[in-house]
Amino acid sequence: MKRDYRRFPFLFLIFGLIVIGTVSTVSIKKHTEAGGRHGIVHKTSLPEKNDREKIFFEKPEKFPNKTSIKIYKGKRILELYGDGHLVGRFKIGLGRNPQGKKEKEGDRKTPEGSYYICYINSQTKYTYFFGISYPNIEDAENALNKNIISKSQYEKIKYSAENKIQPPWNTPLGGAIGIHGGGSKYNWTYGCVALSNEDINILKEYASLKTPVDIYK
Repeated sequence: MKRDYRRFPFLFLIFGLIVIGTVSTVSIKKHTEAGGRHGIVHKTSLPEKNDREKIFFEKPEKFPNKTSIKIYKGKRILELYGDGHLVGRFKIGLGRNPQGKKEKEGDRKTPEGSYYICYINSQTKYTYFFGISYPNIEDAENALNKNIISKSQYEKIKYSAENKIQPPWNTPLGGAIGIHGGGSKYNWTYGCVALSNEDINILKEYASLKTPVDIYK
């Protein structure tokens, strides 16, 4: 009986520690929740990758004075800019051989470089067609150095680029590469950039002759 009486203070101490621990845990939890409600952020979160590649179109309040197009082959994305602001991002299909830049007729590759819209065809089975200024001067210089084209052909391509007109499309470099409808689910073209018919109908409202088109890997 005497020995049990001596244990009582020890048991009381353990019970007290348990109570203190429970109260502290509840207090910390309430403090954390309150911090969240008052906008205190304890973690730094980065935007989701999908947000930076989100497919969308937001019609600008004011029709842009200048339009430009950027194409990212690796991401299979076309971006439409109005007066320097991104207004739309669309999924695309590429040439059947999408790796690398186009260098000659029949390689089924999509070009890479800086171009502009040089031809428009509204009477096509692919809904709408924007021809781009492939080959450009860089394409022609590369081909001339590899003896793919002649000096005369190079000069014609250079002249076209300097005057923002359609370059010759009948050289060994090929041509008639552009942006058109027909679908963007997979890479199926002979080198063109394909959008859905719905998206090409949006693009045609903003793109015109001489609109810059930059194509990246």
